[in-house]
Amino acid sequence: MKQQIVEWNKQINWDVVTETVDWIVEKSIAIQQIPAPTFSEEVRAKYVAEAFRQLGLQDIQTDSLFNVVGLMPGKQPNLPGIMVSAHTDTVFAQEADLTIRREKDLIYGPGLGDNSVGVGGMLGLALILNKLGIQPDCDIWFVANTREEGLGDLGGMKAVFQQLQSKIKCVINLEGMAFGHVYHAGIAVRRLHITAKGEGGHSWLNFGRTSAIHGILDLGAQLTRITPPETPRTTYNVGIIEGGQSINTISTEAGMWLDLRSEESSTLSKFEQDVRKIINKASKPNLPFHIEIVGDRPAGSISPNHELVQSALLALEMTGVKGTLENGSTDANVPLAAKCPAVTIGITRGSNAHRMDEYIEVEPIRSGMQQLVLLTLATAGA
Repeated sequence: MKQQIVEWNKQINWDVVTETVDWIVEKSIAIQQIPAPTFSEEVRAKYVAEAFRQLGLQDIQTDSLFNVVGLMPGKQPNLPGIMVSAHTDTVFAQEADLTIRREKDLIYGPGLGDNSVGVGGMLGLALILNKLGIQPDCDIWFVANTREEGLGDLGGMKAVFQQLQSKIKCVINLEGMAFGHVYHAGIAVRRLHITAKGEGGHSWLNFGRTSAIHGILDLGAQLTRITPPETPRTTYNVGIIEGGQSINTISTEAGMWLDLRSEESSTLSKFEQDVRKIINKASKPNLPFHIEIVGDRPAGSISPNHELVQSALLALEMTGVKGTLENGSTDANVPLAAKCPAVTIGITRGSNAHRMDEYIEVEPIRSGMQQLVLLTLATAGA
């Protein structure tokens, strides 16, 4: 694959990629302007499916989760294919202000970098291969998947990978603002919804009765005093606290949402057991706690020396960028956990993901697309 990257880099007319950057930006903004909170990606899926049709992809399908799949047939369809994927959902609510603002080389817009430009880059890959007149050796499956963010629990990728697993040999996953990084390891993530039930009552007349909110606050304070292992890196976060009826009501119900992460599944499992022991000890007959698993992202990895990883780094090097290896929680967790080689790479740089002032840089898009084209062609021909 490495030699193929070097050869493709010499052969390709990179002016074609340069000329496509504005088109990718335009498509990315059009995608970003369609609200797509996790579990509500249907309208955005319809837009992507139509884009797939215009780009000449075949066997276009949209499933019940609004994953969109399109095929670019290879010269040898009997060979195992590859998947190129990018998630369509966003953390922002349906009514969020999606106004775009430009400042020189920067474009601001919530959800633009995570992950509209990832989807736009995937569309750009199909357009560039068409313009270059290149038919890959094996099939390329283009996948716009859903439910990557939050409580989506990688549900879109889990479904579409199960559908395509027997047809592919590896996955190239796209995250819009990850340019310069190659993710080769997916960390394990476990998410718990912890709820409490108290006796409740009037804040004055019934003072002393158990309060679900007080119980959750006390439990939360205990959990924040936990020291997780530093090696392998393990973290936790209470992301949401909820409950109560009014300021002068002793609450009958309250809850918290707890995110647990680790580089190793076994360490995460042990850490979760420690958390559960604290919760069970805090539970009382008049203040019971209930634990519901609301997220379970599997872990997996390939060696930094794996050919796919080294090829992604070499493709970056062809753009003049020295890449860094990373681990994280992306859609690539799913194939990695199933022992299918996968990497996550980026289209451009940016910052403030999951904030209203999120932005991307335009200039690196050309290099991001050069890396993607080189890695795709080398992988499809290997």
